[in-house]
Amino acid sequence: MLRIYDTRTRQVEELAPGRAVRMYTCGPTVYRYAHVGNLRTYLLSDLIRRVLERRRTRVLACQNITDVGHLTDAGVDKVVEQAQAEGRSVRELARFYEDAFRNDTAALNLRPPEHMPRASETIELMIELIAKLIEKGHAYVVPDGSVFFDVRTFPTYGEISGNRLDALRPAHRVESVDPRKRFHADWALWKPAEGELTWETPWGRGFPGWHVECSAMSLRFLGAPFDLHTGGIDLRFPHHEDERAQSNAAAGQEVVRHWVHGEHLLFDGRKMAKSTGNVVLLSDVVAAGLDPLAVRMAFLEHRYRQQMNLTWDTLRAADRTVRRWRARVAEWAESPSAPMASAYVERVEAAFADDLDTPGALRVLRELERDESVAPGAKFESFLHLDQVLALDLSTDVGKVPVLPAGAGELLEARDRAREAKDWKEADRLRDELAALGVRVSDTPEGQTWT
Repeated sequence: MLRIYDTRTRQVEELAPGRAVRMYTCGPTVYRYAHVGNLRTYLLSDLIRRVLERRRTRVLACQNITDVGHLTDAGVDKVVEQAQAEGRSVRELARFYEDAFRNDTAALNLRPPEHMPRASETIELMIELIAKLIEKGHAYVVPDGSVFFDVRTFPTYGEISGNRLDALRPAHRVESVDPRKRFHADWALWKPAEGELTWETPWGRGFPGWHVECSAMSLRFLGAPFDLHTGGIDLRFPHHEDERAQSNAAAGQEVVRHWVHGEHLLFDGRKMAKSTGNVVLLSDVVAAGLDPLAVRMAFLEHRYRQQMNLTWDTLRAADRTVRRWRARVAEWAESPSAPMASAYVERVEAAFADDLDTPGALRVLRELERDESVAPGAKFESFLHLDQVLALDLSTDVGKVPVLPAGAGELLEARDRAREAKDWKEADRLRDELAALGVRVSDTPEGQTWT
């Protein structure tokens, strides 16, 4: 089965699923476009799913949409703030960026989850969860209608991040510590407010805290316990620590069996952020003339838990590889069929199963591509079989009728005449001229062929 690094236990562990694996992924906050750094996180859950399904394990996936409750440092809801800035309603803004996110993930061949609940449509689940935590003594209500989780009632807090409760310090400035809290590390489950994104509760009108959303949705759609929880490394603390405390306190057991995190993506050596001006969207990659799946290929060149520095040179190299492999697969498709190169396929699948060693898998595929002892038909079958995990659309060019660039037809005819006249120097010159137009010419006993 798949072996994968568990952030909480700090070791690579083998998944031991039953008939299905249940997996939760923290989804986007839909107030802006997702950049390619965000999208790398979602490739992680897609790879896990594809590897498991190749091993005949069903995957039930849930990924939330945060359209309420994610606050700025100033305490303003990010969705509300951006809606005001763009002159849209909150609903219009959230649906616009949710659709953009879905389009981006589809362009990267990320399979949609079975459940994709919106926070704004599952408020009742959150209210029920908060009420249960209050009843069990893990949360408390203060006079203004705020509800806080009492972190000191959860002794194992910090197992994911390594942050011990007794070592946690108050907020950046002493005066910013909320006097309503029993302990400075407690966090809000519910916040009092009036306005568009608010709901009535037994504690008053308001909206949910960000952390409680994922607990409520994962418990509702996956149950307890479930197998995998994925997300970016930046969510490890405090989001996932708080989520684990809420879920375990409510369910009375360890809810998540394995916590799996993807590392940060840098661009040109810096963290991708609006403040540094180096945000790259998938639309920017397409506008540069690159296939969007070049982004997926570039990500596959690095282990998911390895920090990656993406550059335009990296993306262009990945684009060339994707296009070359599609051309090779189309070329191999013209050869007689042959069984897969099983030794190579097994090595690639072993790399996938070994903590998603995608760089190792790609090295084996390049070795197979160059191995002249393997029949072209076997290469064709092997690459298409493994593309079910790679998802690079390697069969895209198979069966397409090739179209010659302008002027290439006349050059091919001239080269035919040169070969008939045994003017090999002229034939070689014309071959080079055709290559400059992107036409590859090969000589066979039956005559010249081209791709």
